[in-house]
Amino acid sequence: MPDIAKLQIGENSYEFPLVKGSENEVAIDIKTLRGVTNGVITIDPGYKNSGSCTSSITFLDGEKGILRYRGYAIEDLAKKADFLEVAYALIFGDLPTKQEIKQFHTDIQSQSIVDEDVKKIMDAFPKNAHPMGVLSSLTSALVAFNPSSVNVDSKEEMYNAIVKIMGKFPVLVAWALRKKQGLPLNYGSKSLGYVENIMKMMFEQPNEEYVANPVIKDALDKLLILHADHEQNCSTSTVRIVGSSHAGLFASLSAGISALWGPLHGGANQAVLEMLEAIREDGGDTKKYMAKAKDKNDPFRLMGFGHRVYKNFDPRATIIKVAADEVLKDLGIEDPILDIARGLEQEALNDPYFVDRKLYPNVDFYSGIIYRAMGIPVEMFTVMFALGRLPGWIAQWKEMRENKEPIGRPRQIYTGENLREFVPLEQR
Repeated sequence: MPDIAKLQIGENSYEFPLVKGSENEVAIDIKTLRGVTNGVITIDPGYKNSGSCTSSITFLDGEKGILRYRGYAIEDLAKKADFLEVAYALIFGDLPTKQEIKQFHTDIQSQSIVDEDVKKIMDAFPKNAHPMGVLSSLTSALVAFNPSSVNVDSKEEMYNAIVKIMGKFPVLVAWALRKKQGLPLNYGSKSLGYVENIMKMMFEQPNEEYVANPVIKDALDKLLILHADHEQNCSTSTVRIVGSSHAGLFASLSAGISALWGPLHGGANQAVLEMLEAIREDGGDTKKYMAKAKDKNDPFRLMGFGHRVYKNFDPRATIIKVAADEVLKDLGIEDPILDIARGLEQEALNDPYFVDRKLYPNVDFYSGIIYRAMGIPVEMFTVMFALGRLPGWIAQWKEMRENKEPIGRPRQIYTGENLREFVPLEQR
C-alpha cells in the first residue's frame, strides 16, 4: 500500500500521508487539508469514517467480532480477571502485579467517603428523579467539593484524581439506587473487594446482614468488565472533547454520563426491558413480534439484537449469555418477562431471517435480563453501564490530556440564508 493518498479537486492535486495503526488500520491524515486547499473540508455526519484521535487503549474489529483492552482479549479478561484489575490495565496500560492491585484498592478505599453536604444535594432530588440525572448532577457536584485543578504533568496528582473518582463514584451509584428505593444511604465496608462492596452498598437492607451471592457477584464482575471501554463511542468521545477544553476529570465524566443516557447508547438495555414489558402487556406472543420485526412496513423495532459496530457477532454477548443462564438457574426466578426474553432469544438464534442477517442478541439484551433478575430497577440499568464504563472514560481522558491533544473543534458546511438586509421591528 502506498504511503500517501492523492486528492483531486478540479485541476489541483493534493497529497496527504497515510497513518497505519498497530492492527493495520489505515487513516488519511488530513489535518492540513483546509490550509492547503484554501478552505476545503470533509463532511462526515456522525463521524462514521473519521478518526478523532490515535489511541492505545482499546482495539475493536466489528467485522471479525474482536474486542481487546490494552491488547488483552476480552474473553481472557472476563474469564481470568476481576473488574478492578481490568480498570487498572485500562487506566495505566498493563495488568497490575499483586502489590499494585493491593495498593490501588487501598488507595481507592481511602477516597471512598463523600462529603456529607452531597447528601443534602441528594435530598433535594424528588424520589422519582431518573437515577442518571441524579448521577450526572452528583458527579458534576464533586467538582465543587474538589475545586483544585489537576496538574496532568504530575503523576501523583493524576493518580490521586483517579483513585478519588474510583472511590466516590460507586457510592453515588449506590445512593442513586437507594434514593429511588427509599433506603438509607450507606458506605459499605473496607473489608470487601471492590465489586462486593458495590453490591453491599446497593442491596444491603437496614435490618439484616448482607451476604453476596457468588453467582451474582461473578455476573456483575463480568458485566462491568464487558462495559469498561468500547473505543470512540458517543460518551467516550464526549469525555475526550469536553476534556480537550482542559475541563477537569469530574466535569468531563459528568458530560459522558449525560451522553450515555440516550436510548441509542447506554439506554439500550433499558429499552430492551421496556420492549419486553410491552410484549407482555400485549399477550406475550413472541412469534407475533418476530414477524413484526421482519415486516419492513411495521414500525416495531426489536431492541437488543444486532449492533451498529459488530457486523458478525458481539463478543461480549457470547460471554454474558453464559452468565445470564447461570444467574437465572441459580436464582430460580419465575418471571414472565424473562420467559419472553428467552423465547425471543431462541427464535432469533434459529430464524433464518435473523441468522442470515447476523442479528444476534447483543450485550444490551443479556445485561438487561441479568439486571432484572438481580432486582435492579430498569431506570438503573444505564447507571450500571456508567459504573462499568468509568475506568474506560478515565483512561481516555488521561490519554487525551497526556498526549496534549488540541481542543476539539469540528467544522461545518453552512446551508442557511445568505446575507440579508436587517428590517427594523416596526417595519416587519
